[in-house]
Amino acid sequence: MSETSDSLRRKIDGAAELESVVRTMKALAASSITQYESAVHALDDYSRTVELGLFACLRQADAGMHMPGAVRMNRGAISAVVFGSDQGLVGQYNELLADFVLSSLIGMPGDKKILAVGERVQGLLNDAVLPVTGNFLVPNSVSAITQLIGRILIEIDAQREKGEVVQVYLFHNRPRFGAVYEPVIQRLLPLDDAWQRQLAGRAWPTANLPEVIGPGESTLQALIREYLFISLFRACAESLASENASRLAAMQRAEKNIDELLEELKQTFHRQRQTGIDDELFDVIAGYELLTKGK
Repeated sequence: MSETSDSLRRKIDGAAELESVVRTMKALAASSITQYESAVHALDDYSRTVELGLFACLRQADAGMHMPGAVRMNRGAISAVVFGSDQGLVGQYNELLADFVLSSLIGMPGDKKILAVGERVQGLLNDAVLPVTGNFLVPNSVSAITQLIGRILIEIDAQREKGEVVQVYLFHNRPRFGAVYEPVIQRLLPLDDAWQRQLAGRAWPTANLPEVIGPGESTLQALIREYLFISLFRACAESLASENASRLAAMQRAEKNIDELLEELKQTFHRQRQTGIDDELFDVIAGYELLTKGK
């Protein structure tokens, strides 16, 4: 009985320590979700300002709704930016995203070039015979996102200047109400025609209509670059929020399982302890009865 009780005590102590670690990770994941969601909301005003600038350029342009560099959708190589995860305890986070990327790109004509953020998703995409031409580390804070997006934009600009790609797509997991996350796709370049028509159809917020001063082409290119930066930054922050939401859900499940295990171990320990006490009492009573009979 002594060895069994000691073994149960060690298991109970180990489960309690593991539960403490899980609670700490759960708290970190919850705080990280708030951090990245705040970063997404912080872009709202700046994003609206950039869109108003694009609206002014579209309104002043005489060439219709199309931005410079527009191409037909069935021509040209495709570059895809995929935001994954480098860390574990996120369930099928990378697997679901990789399957979504494959199913989305497989029907598109032209060569594919993948810019993967995260080593885990890179390995999955390579296994799916999607060539990864660039790999980036996942940022570990909001302040590190800006530097990452800058490197991605440099890589996209280099590919476009060389004529290697004419279409750019963005893949990432986005937080979803009622679920942990969902994979989404966005076409970055050329800018979506429906989005351009929707933007051009907006009403200007004041009675004074806008006018672009200076070279319209350079202004438009600068605004498009800012639009790309906002889209990539938002995608990265949403991806990190989704990753931590998935980790939070995993930690909640782990905490529930540990609580159930602890309850079971404690009940077993108390039963064995009570059984041992009962056995000792029976031995005492039996010995007393034997002594009484002997007298």
